[in-house]
Amino acid sequence: MRPGQLGSAILQVRLANATNVRTFNMKLLALGLNHKTAPVDIRERLAFGPDIIAGALRDLTGCPDVREGVILSTCNRTELYCAIEDGAELGVRQWLSRFHGIEHERVDPFLYAHAGRDAVNHLLRVSSGLDSLVLGEPQILGQVKAAYQTANDCRATGKLLGRLFQHAFSVAKTVRTETAIGSNPVSVAFAAVNLARQIFSDLSQQTALLVGAGETIELVARHLHHNGVGRIIVANRTVERAHELAAQFDGFAIALTEIASHLSEADIVISSTASPLPVIGKGTVERALKKRKHRPIFMVDIAVPRDIEPEVGDLNDVYLYTVDDLQDVIDESLRSRQAAAEQAEEIVGFHAEEFMAWLRSLDAAGLIQDYRQRGEALRDEVLTRALRQLDAGKEPADVLRFLAHTLTNKLLHAPSSRLRQAARDGDAEILEAANELFQLENQIRADSAS
Repeated sequence: MRPGQLGSAILQVRLANATNVRTFNMKLLALGLNHKTAPVDIRERLAFGPDIIAGALRDLTGCPDVREGVILSTCNRTELYCAIEDGAELGVRQWLSRFHGIEHERVDPFLYAHAGRDAVNHLLRVSSGLDSLVLGEPQILGQVKAAYQTANDCRATGKLLGRLFQHAFSVAKTVRTETAIGSNPVSVAFAAVNLARQIFSDLSQQTALLVGAGETIELVARHLHHNGVGRIIVANRTVERAHELAAQFDGFAIALTEIASHLSEADIVISSTASPLPVIGKGTVERALKKRKHRPIFMVDIAVPRDIEPEVGDLNDVYLYTVDDLQDVIDESLRSRQAAAEQAEEIVGFHAEEFMAWLRSLDAAGLIQDYRQRGEALRDEVLTRALRQLDAGKEPADVLRFLAHTLTNKLLHAPSSRLRQAARDGDAEILEAANELFQLENQIRADSAS
């Protein structure tokens, strides 16, 4: 018997009359879609904005056989990580489309599903930046942490996902420290600015309008500032936050409602908000172009759902790119990371198996606890009888012999009966497992040597 089969064989042993064996029946499921499997128009329809995440988590974990859940929603992916009972995957698939009011048949072809070890491996790869549009990009780890924290705050997580996500954070840190996957930083923000540099040879003469004030836009601002952009305008729903960001780069802040008044000043527009609806429409851009006397505008829409109406791309003198269009720019910057990525994949694979070993141990822990409780119950039963004999005046030596003999028989009766039955049935796997479990051959050798 191979070592890997031993634990499975041992867990198949059923002690006679044993009842209420507790096993950890929950299964892991990772279900979702990303930039590789679905176009941006599908991804934006299945995105979860921050204002609906809490309600979505309550709804998801309210589904039959869904015990825990985490929702990860970024511009490049929407993923559900769930602890479920067997057979619940279809229900989770249908929940995702139903929650967003889309026909299941329209969504299902774009979905991928990973179960068990594959789900663990997938989360570890995602957290380490190995499944990102930008290989090794660091922002995704913060997004995964935020998704878990939200689910934890909503009490949508438990023992299984809690352990899994903490494990993922640790592995991502190991990948960062032990490989060069994060060297020469590359991100969607970097790619957008790099593309702007290719279109405008001298950024010092250009004005950039940045829409949003989150982490991605802050990275964009830093890259633009580093490349000497002439002027930065930051537009955000919360003007105070826009002021904080703009002040770092000698820019100025406006509200989202002021975009129409300032759009004509912008040569570069890069947008990444969490708005469920576009914040820049075709009409607004047409009026801005007229004021600019049709000088071109370079626009990058990083948001999902999109911030800029897709029809804007049909206008002359507008060069509109989405996150999907940045792939070629990103690919050029990633070739130096491939060796590091291979090393990172090895780390992820090792730690995925490490987590599965812990998960398998939960079944063994339940079995061990039941077996110990059964042994303790037999001990207490025989001890009570022995104490009664002492109270009745029997010789202590006779009582001790009774105690030892009776307890031994009771403890060995059930497994002995099962082993005899296994021998009659020719069940070599059970016999081998028992031999290993009770270390009988080793004990025989030890007895012979002595």
